[in-house]
Amino acid sequence: MTQIIERPAMSGGDDPEPIRPLLTDLPAVTSLTMAAAINRAMHDAMAADERVLIFGEDVATLGGVFRVTEGLAETFGEQRCFDTPLAEAAIIGVAVGLAMRGFVPVPEIQFDGFSYPAFDQIVSHLAKYRMRTRGAVNMAVTVRIPSFGGIGAVEHHSESTETYWAHTAGLKVVVPSTPSDAYWLLRHAIAAPDPVIYLEPKRRYWEREAIDLTAPAPPIGRAAIRRPGDDVTVVTYGGLVGTALHAAELAARQHGWGIEVVDLRSLNPLDFDTVATSIAKTGRAVVMHEGPRTLGFGAELAARISEELFYDLEAPVLRATGFDTPYPPARLEKVWLPGVDRLMDCIERTLRRP
Repeated sequence: MTQIIERPAMSGGDDPEPIRPLLTDLPAVTSLTMAAAINRAMHDAMAADERVLIFGEDVATLGGVFRVTEGLAETFGEQRCFDTPLAEAAIIGVAVGLAMRGFVPVPEIQFDGFSYPAFDQIVSHLAKYRMRTRGAVNMAVTVRIPSFGGIGAVEHHSESTETYWAHTAGLKVVVPSTPSDAYWLLRHAIAAPDPVIYLEPKRRYWEREAIDLTAPAPPIGRAAIRRPGDDVTVVTYGGLVGTALHAAELAARQHGWGIEVVDLRSLNPLDFDTVATSIAKTGRAVVMHEGPRTLGFGAELAARISEELFYDLEAPVLRATGFDTPYPPARLEKVWLPGVDRLMDCIERTLRRP
């Protein structure tokens, strides 16, 4: 099968007027929130490659529920950033078809819980098409999904879906924790020939930091040490990296414990070497994620640590997670989500073990 790269002519002829970006030029190092960093990554990717298309529910006219796509339709036109019906299976199906024609789609699923109607398209086609064609057809699709809890939202708006996607061979799964990673992981994802599930921790949308737009961050498949330590390794990702850093600061201040925080950044491919190096140093590990405990991503990670690093461990691998219940109403969210207290309890327990 041959990938078709010729695209249909744009309305008004094949030579439309040059686009004049509405977004202002930024200095090489600039301070951005995570939401603004994601917006800028899409803008820069669209400016660099006319094949990049942004579409989803309310992404054009409204600029997205969180205004993450604001200004893209005005800058690049309605043929490159457009609204879709409320039909997630159709959104991903359209993305698969566009990728087959040589486009680089970046569809948005408005909320994590809305991804389930698209499950068949993602698992049966998006994840398998490149292998199905023996690499003849790239499936350069990046599916953006605002994800996880922490914003007091209603049902279906605070789901942890990462385990579904990480279990699906053929998909890359990334979760940024900082504005800088949000920008660069999205740029890396859009440039990849494989489908990428890009999970955005929406509770961190408004956190800000300085981003160097000229110095690429580590690629997909590389973890980062966010805080060094010698006593316990905490492995986490996304919005909980900030929680782990707060706990590490508290542990150092109150007890003098050195907590090393490993930010996975990429769940598939997984940088297990960085995890192994850290645990070989500390001898203790706590895995933290928002989703339910049973068969969560932490279960796989704990099993692999136990299998491959058994003789490095001074204590069993512990997990700080959500509960095995549906996500609760907003008034119970803080009780349900793993926080500093739940993580500190695990840290204390693993340090008490001989």
